[in-house]
Amino acid sequence: MFTQAKRTKKVGIVGKYGTRYGASLRKMVKKIEITQHAKYTCSFCGKTKMKRKAVGIWNCGSCMKTVAGGAWTYK
Repeated sequence: MFTQAKRTKKVGIVGKYGTRYGASLRKMVKKIEITQHAKYTCSFCGKTKMKRKAVGIWNCGSCMKTVAGGAWTYK
């Protein structure tokens, strides 16, 4: 059986940019995108279900609360 090669083992989420934009800019974007797509702890129910919906809008998948917070990280 043939398996596809994993192309983003070292670079992670910024592998989608390929060789474009330079290594240092991709490194900065990687840090931002990892925090942006992470799940955070909900301050209402305490579960790790808070996800980013849009810029500054965070929604808990457990208690369905929607709050305004930081643009990239839930504060």
